[in-house]
Amino acid sequence: MKIRHIWAVLLVAATLSLMAEKKPFSPPPATHANTYPAHEAHDDEKVSIAIDPFDSPDKAAIFHTKFRDYGYLPVRIIISNDSDQTLILNDLKVEYITANRHRLEPGTNDDLYRRLAHIEGPNRKSVPIPIPLPKRPRPAVKNETLNEIEDAQFVPFPVEAHNQRSGFLFFDISGIDVPEVGAHVYISGIKAGGKELFYFDIPLEKYLSSSPAK
Repeated sequence: MKIRHIWAVLLVAATLSLMAEKKPFSPPPATHANTYPAHEAHDDEKVSIAIDPFDSPDKAAIFHTKFRDYGYLPVRIIISNDSDQTLILNDLKVEYITANRHRLEPGTNDDLYRRLAHIEGPNRKSVPIPIPLPKRPRPAVKNETLNEIEDAQFVPFPVEAHNQRSGFLFFDISGIDVPEVGAHVYISGIKAGGKELFYFDIPLEKYLSSSPAK
């Protein structure tokens, strides 16, 4: 009886440990896109999109991982659909255009895994090799970090009528001290009723002007 009791205690402890390690990423609830400084509203299409950079230590504290230390800027995208049609995001394209007109695409999960595992340096490109490697070699990345990245990433699921969707995109801004200066985010590929909506072009100066001086 005592041995079984000990095993039961150990099993419960192991389960609690796994649950703590799998603690879900829980950001503050997103509000309507029009409530954010950096947003664009298409009144005729009844769709609004906001961009909210998590660049300050206070805001970035919602993450366990200090992404800025690895050269990545977490940016929250909020899509609010006030129309009567579902928005289809299968062809969604989001580009972060810097002051120097460099077009940055969001980092994939694997991009982030490689950077955090120090498999490649901040400014190095991946070099194709003839021997295929395992898809997810993550020896130096904690499970807590892996879960956080997967839970935070924006997923382009449809946005139903009178609803909204939000999530995070991660842009490689290595070498840029204040990435919002002169930058804007270009969003295209959203469809409703079989037609593509007009593109969104959101200057991040709007965000800077509403934030404390950096």
